[in-house]
Amino acid sequence: MATLCKPAVSVPEHVITMEQTLDLARSVHADHPELQLALRLIQNTGVEKRHLLRPIDETLRHPGFEERNTLYEIEAKARVPDVIRQALEDAELRAEDIDMIIFVSCTGFMMPSLTAWLINTMEFRTDVRQVPIAQLGCAAGGAAINRAHDFCTAYPEANALIVACEFCSLCYQPSDVSVGNLLSNGLFGDGLAAAVVRGSGGHGVVLERNGSYLVPHTEDWIAYDVRATGFHFKLDKRVPGTMEPLAPALKELAGQHGWDATALDFYIIHAGGPRILDDLSMFLGVDAEAFRFSRATLTEYGNIASAVVLDALRRLFEEGSTQDAARGILAGFGPGITAEMSLGRWTIPDGHRRPPASPPSSAASTSPWQRS
Repeated sequence: MATLCKPAVSVPEHVITMEQTLDLARSVHADHPELQLALRLIQNTGVEKRHLLRPIDETLRHPGFEERNTLYEIEAKARVPDVIRQALEDAELRAEDIDMIIFVSCTGFMMPSLTAWLINTMEFRTDVRQVPIAQLGCAAGGAAINRAHDFCTAYPEANALIVACEFCSLCYQPSDVSVGNLLSNGLFGDGLAAAVVRGSGGHGVVLERNGSYLVPHTEDWIAYDVRATGFHFKLDKRVPGTMEPLAPALKELAGQHGWDATALDFYIIHAGGPRILDDLSMFLGVDAEAFRFSRATLTEYGNIASAVVLDALRRLFEEGSTQDAARGILAGFGPGITAEMSLGRWTIPDGHRRPPASPPSSAASTSPWQRS
């Protein structure tokens, strides 16, 4: 069975807090007729801080799409190798053990994909399959897990590497003053993540089933306008309500597997915003605490697009309280509106399993403390 191992996550060193974001909005957009609405929406995200590639004064300047995309390539090449090395170490593999690299990103463009550069510089084999995913946005993290699962199911001894590289700050457009764009300026952050799916061996989530679902006629709810100045993010006000049609899709996938989506042991969900998590809690009938990993990512890093599900999964690993064979669901949501979902079971390495309790002897079973 394919096993999703512990992800490695990295965020840039420059930090902007919620208060700094609000102060900037007040100063940059002082005469905006809907400023108070935008400020309220930003406050309601619950994002306490975000990490940016560049200091905020540089981030607010737009030097042109060419320079921004050049910066994307430079920073990706500088930062991605470290998260890959950590992910390989966590999976107890070497670069030459990898048979497929899935690279996901929606915040910059390269051709050939960064995968070609990685193969040439990090000792990956030259026959490694390359799968770049550029147009699924935040859902791409879930899609990468699913495509790695499919590959390792078809080739049970193979290993797939997932890499998510999202520099959302490079998509800041000072000329866009719609409320949705002002909200996104206070919601998205920069982050990178990598994880290995092993066809055999490994510790983490044993992937058992995956699926996709597209909410009909919503393709313009989350989108890019590609202009001379680069990617202009479009966010429809109806997006926060998408959990009502997507929750049944999660239930359906779990039901096909004989599981009840309302009674699983862990939930790793893309945190597009607090409303997404609140609504999913309501429509699934699951306690809000079940989404604590996703909410922590949102609070500490903001929405880091395709890297969210991998960071939330990292937090599940680091909490260390998940029991062997615990059942869970992972899901990423993005443009389309698309859901990429997978079901898996937690596995603990043999050396860390608790031995089964010995049955009580007949003498012990009659002792007063046993009977009480």
